[in-house]
Amino acid sequence: MIHVTGNPTRHLRHKKILKWAKGFRGRSKNCYSLALNRVNKSLQYSYDARKLKKRIERNQWIEIINAATRSYSQLNYSEMIGKLNQFNIGLNRLELADLAQNECKTFESIIKIIKLC
Repeated sequence: MIHVTGNPTRHLRHKKILKWAKGFRGRSKNCYSLALNRVNKSLQYSYDARKLKKRIERNQWIEIINAATRSYSQLNYSEMIGKLNQFNIGLNRLELADLAQNECKTFESIIKIIKLC
């Protein structure tokens, strides 16, 4: 019986890792043992970045809302959110940030409603 040394499964696995390593610098783009470590680390970074992206977006919305609120009234962000919750106005931070950027008059009217109550 003939002994086969070119394992096709191993070749496909190596090919997949080297495909993911495209764009890396140095030998880690074409040397499997180095590429494997770098690819695993890059997958960890991408997992973390997906979680961080959501936090960063939320912080940006809060900054936009805070700046707009301070420009239209003496309220700050936390007071405004507290009053929105108190009066059961169901707008989330994404909607508020969008209103503050694109619909200034609507956002200003929301602040007037909060100040009157």
